Amino acid sequence: MKKILMIGTGGTIASQVTENGLAPELTSAQLLAHIPAISGICEVESLQLLNLDSTNIAPRHWLEMVGCIREHYEDYDGFVLTHGTDTMAYTAAALSYLIQKSPKPIVFTGAQKPIGFDVTDSKMNLTDAFRTAASSLPGVSLVFNGKVILGTRAQKIRSKSFEAFSSINYPFLGVLRDGVLLRYLHESCEGGPVFYDQLNTKVGLLKLIPGTEQALLDYLLERCDALMIESFGVGGLPDYEGSDFCDSVCRWTERGKLVVLTTQVQNEGSDLGIYHVGHRLKGVPGVLEAFDMTTEAVTAKLMWILGQTRDPAEIQRLFYTPVAHDILWPAEC
Repeated sequence: MKKILMIGTGGTIASQVTENGLAPELTSAQLLAHIPAISGICEVESLQLLNLDSTNIAPRHWLEMVGCIREHYEDYDGFVLTHGTDTMAYTAAALSYLIQKSPKPIVFTGAQKPIGFDVTDSKMNLTDAFRTAASSLPGVSLVFNGKVILGTRAQKIRSKSFEAFSSINYPFLGVLRDGVLLRYLHESCEGGPVFYDQLNTKVGLLKLIPGTEQALLDYLLERCDALMIESFGVGGLPDYEGSDFCDSVCRWTERGKLVVLTTQVQNEGSDLGIYHVGHRLKGVPGVLEAFDMTTEAVTAKLMWILGQTRDPAEIQRLFYTPVAHDILWPAEC
């Protein structure tokens, strides 16, 4: 029987009703008490690392999770991390870069309703997460509502419904039906695990709306080492009368700043070469294109890359090198 470590970090799954709304208060051991049938799936030990609403999870907490897994890696066959849903996709993406090529499963799960509620998805999600962790599925994944999603491809798409997460621009790794994990994709994981412990958190995001002022772009690039710009459609920057976003981007990248162009559209990704508003940015030093990557993955990947190097050529190489299938179109760069 596989030996799994459950790491609690808080979230709705561990929440109770308080005077000020739901707040995470239950420990991982208390969560396990609600699902005694787990003993028939695997041997479980629990550890309470954090107890936070995931809105309060920050990059330093990602590093704490990595440190915890690294410390206990040789003692267990897999890991289950309970986490709030609101930022779980960011954390799953971050650990995909900070723990690469792990032959052991590292599984995130959570819930839309606390485990103590009469109607809750907590027990099913947690049970499914342990089934997945007790399998031979390598790397970082997110298990929710019977779906297994690659850590770099998960995104929260609903704020209340049990079908809260989707896999963006990539198929589900598998599904869980009647207590059985049906894997759609089978991969080997050689040469790992590789752990990292450095992040550069000076990464920002600008989501364009019609009429966005160029001064806002300048404000963010002055303060960030890297800036993602979520543009419209397949991507590009506006050129209003009296302003030139492209000119601003070029000035800042000449000073060593990094700009990544992506899209607000959830599926199918960017393609800057199609329209003039995007084509003029192709090949500009310091400007990268996200293609089919999620915003969550781009955020985590930039923090990871800039934590390793500031060399422009190496940054570009690492960004377009697929990690855990985070980008499918690097040949078009």
